[in-house]
Amino acid sequence: MRWWPIRRALAFALCAALAVPAAKAGPDYPPVLPGTVMRFPADGGAHPDFRTEWWYVTGWITDERGVERGFQVTFFRVRTGIGEDNPSRFAPRQLVLAHAAIADPAVGRLLHAERSERALDPLAGAATGATRVWIRDWQLEWAQDHYRSRVDAGSFAFDLRFDPSGPPVLNGDKGFSQKAGDAKHASHYYSRPQLAVSGSLRVDGATVPVKGRAWLDHEWSSELLPDGARGWDWIGINLHDGGSLMAFRMRDERGGSMWSSGTLRTAAGETRALRPAQVAFTPQRRWRSPRTGAEYAVEWDIDIDGRRLQLRPLLDDQELDSRRSTGAVYWEGAVRLFEAGREIGRGYLEMTGYAERLRM
Repeated sequence: MRWWPIRRALAFALCAALAVPAAKAGPDYPPVLPGTVMRFPADGGAHPDFRTEWWYVTGWITDERGVERGFQVTFFRVRTGIGEDNPSRFAPRQLVLAHAAIADPAVGRLLHAERSERALDPLAGAATGATRVWIRDWQLEWAQDHYRSRVDAGSFAFDLRFDPSGPPVLNGDKGFSQKAGDAKHASHYYSRPQLAVSGSLRVDGATVPVKGRAWLDHEWSSELLPDGARGWDWIGINLHDGGSLMAFRMRDERGGSMWSSGTLRTAAGETRALRPAQVAFTPQRRWRSPRTGAEYAVEWDIDIDGRRLQLRPLLDDQELDSRRSTGAVYWEGAVRLFEAGREIGRGYLEMTGYAERLRM
């Protein structure tokens, strides 16, 4: 679940648009409406009329020596509202931004990189009709029956294939995912949990084969952050029994929950939407970033409809500073999920709005 600040993205677009006339008025972003039917593979592609959109893949991978690491690759599309009446293909009507990261315990912190470009084929873009989003040689693409992502960030690189184990999981009410009491604050949102990962990873100058499990989220929306919200906490967990758990809460200025929701899928493929009263996040151990001073709860107790679970990180320092692209500092990291002392799943935890309130 991601609702991103676009301050830096818009600054980038404004610089690019100095030589072209601005649009006469702001764009008419379409609302997210309940009852919208998702269709695949078409809805795996971009929805360029909406304000923001993102494709987000995270997972755990293991190399041939048994070394475990986490990885992340995220692509964002932003409709800027700039140059919409300008016929030039160089007008920055759409931006594409990307983050990539490796969580490596041997390094002790995230290795990460970011990119941002106006949508301009063949340099960068987000295709409609099926998943294909790219910035230069960074890409995520759907190819017949699987996804593939390639990233070369200099200090690390990966080329990974993701094979689905089942159909997309529609979050909320058949893909209508509410983020606040007012239903206008919502996104179209589906997940692809339990993706089988295969491919290669380059770290420390060596390229090694890897395999593992991953999770893909795809959301698009037109609304801004709800009034009074500072950020959110989100998890996407591949359960060891073959099921999956997504849960999030919107957080106010005092750290309290404004809204929460989730989706629990069983190993048999049965999906259950979780209401706000069925999802509770309670922070436990905290870690303070030596770079930004932000304090994050890196261990959590999570209650899912009376089921008490515990979340523990692969490593504490998984803070990602993306102020050169999306403008946000956030914690995005590989975690393990436990129940009664037994590990029952692995996935990712995202925490935003701790360094500063998200301005969107």
